[in-house]
Formats: sequence, C-alpha cells, structure tokens
Amino acid sequence: MKKFACVPMLAMVFLASVAFGQSADSYPSKPVRVLVPYSPGGATDIIARQIAARLPEAIGGSFVVENRAGASGNIALEAAARAAPDGYTLLVGNVSTNAINEITFVKSLQVKPSRDLIGITKLVEIPHILAASPALPANSVQELIDYAKKNPGKLNFASAGPGSYPELDMLKFNGRVGVKMTHIPYKSGAAGMIPALMTNEVQVAFINLASTLSQIRAGKIKVLATAMPTRLTELPNVPALTELGYPDIGTNAWQALFAPAATPKPIVDKVFKAVVNVLSRPDMKETLGKQMMAVSLSKSPQEWTESVREETQKWAEVVRANNVTVE
Repeated sequence: MKKFACVPMLAMVFLASVAFGQSADSYPSKPVRVLVPYSPGGATDIIARQIAARLPEAIGGSFVVENRAGASGNIALEAAARAAPDGYTLLVGNVSTNAINEITFVKSLQVKPSRDLIGITKLVEIPHILAASPALPANSVQELIDYAKKNPGKLNFASAGPGSYPELDMLKFNGRVGVKMTHIPYKSGAAGMIPALMTNEVQVAFINLASTLSQIRAGKIKVLATAMPTRLTELPNVPALTELGYPDIGTNAWQALFAPAATPKPIVDKVFKAVVNVLSRPDMKETLGKQMMAVSLSKSPQEWTESVREETQKWAEVVRANNVTVE
C-alpha cells in the first residue's frame, strides 16, 4: 500500500515539472521589467537600454527599463531582491550595488544581494584610470608617491561618496605605498569629481575613462595610470597599474544582469543565452566600444554568481582594514 500511496505524489511532481517546463518555454509571455539603480544617462542605464531594445529579437516578448534611482542604488537593489522570482523582474547592477553595498550599508540595507539575488552574466567592463589635476607637479605614479610623502595630508582625493570603490581603491593605494591623503566625497559622482580635478580642488582620483576622455584629450585632466590589465589603445603611453607593480589596485567597473534568487534555472539560462547572443554581435561590441564599454560575458550564470560572491568578500576585507562605515 505504501508503494501505491507514493504514486499520486509522484504524479503531482511530474505534472508540476511539465508545467514548469512549459512556463520556461513560453517565457516571456508578458513585459519584463529591467530595473536600473540610477537616473537615465549613466553607464548602467546605457547598457540596460541597449540590451532591453535587442532582447525581444533574441528571446521574444518585451523588456522595459525602469529607473529606480536613490539611496546609492539600494532602492532598485531591494526592489529586485523582493520581486517575484519568475523572470519578469531583472536588475542591471554593478560593482557598487552588488558587491560593495552589502558591506558598506550593512546597517541600513534591507536585503543581502549575495543571498537574495543571482547573477545571470557580466555584461561590460568600463576602464578606470588614476587621474590627476593638471596643477599637480607629478606626471607619473612614482612622482605622485614621492610628492605625497614630502607633503603628508596636503593632497586631496575625490570619490563618488563614502564607501564607493573610488574611495576604497585610493585607500588601498595609500596604504600600499605609505602615504596619506584627504578624502573629498562627491555625491554626484563623476559629475562632481571631474570639475574638482580640473580646478585642482582635488589632486587625484580613480575615475572611469568614459566620463573623462574628452577632458584628457583637451589637457584638462592628466592620467597617471590605467586599471586595465594592459595599456589601452586610447592611451598607449599611459602605463597600467599592473605593470607598475600594483595589479590588485583599481577597479574596472563592471555592469551585470541579476534576477531574484529563486528564479527558475531554465528561465535564467534562457535569458543568459539570449544576452550572450545579443552582446556577441560585432555591431553591439562596436557600439558599446565607442562608449568605452568592453563586452565581458560570463561562462554561465552559476560562474558569475559565485564570482560576485567572492568579490563581495574581497571588498569586505578592504572595508574592515580601513574602518570604512556608511550611515
């Protein structure tokens, strides 16, 4: 009797799996929200809109970008983590929202990204540079170090706010080379950091190349090094921090696609394959390349999810070592 009693249960499991497979096959059957944690116009918004415009061709349905700016990206982060795990809410996040905020906003963030979200794939990387004011009498990383040691506490460095990776990267750099600089945060991000560098309000900053390339070419900002593994085509005479002996300093800001943690694997895999198809096209790589975004896709959703979790732990070590707190 016990054997036969199991039959209805097995039948239910089978029917549920069939229905589950059909739902994955028919996905998406309604509009998919693509949440962006910032206002329109920035790098995260740009890549989100590029993907949302092309996914219907690759996977069907429609994808609608929804900007949910505020609280350093945490509003969109929490909305995505709490959404129904059915594939109809996705998040384009980045190194700040999905690898750093969990650590720096531990007292206020209502979700845990490494637990409540899963990665689908990395999308692009944006090269970062160690930039300097033209007024700074240093034209190389070593000259910067020497000058900072001779003038302790007299140099200011900019960041996108307390706990942001431009601050954490500079704290790592200062600790490695044994110098002290004063932190000047700008809530407006690059929009505030760039004028500050140009006017010598701050002397150095880690900042993305996409935002600063025109000022660099105009001689309004200097570049001491890049954070990419090798020299950039756009800056062939500027050394990479790696070749100068600092391979683990500097962040190339990645943008990536995430979903609520319990989203069914067949749906996650379907979105992954569609995104890879879209971003692997030569025309997409060229379009994004003109905006200083290098396509960088993951091997699988599982690989990307684990990679982000590992990076979160690395940032936690930096935060603890430098006693960084964000209220």
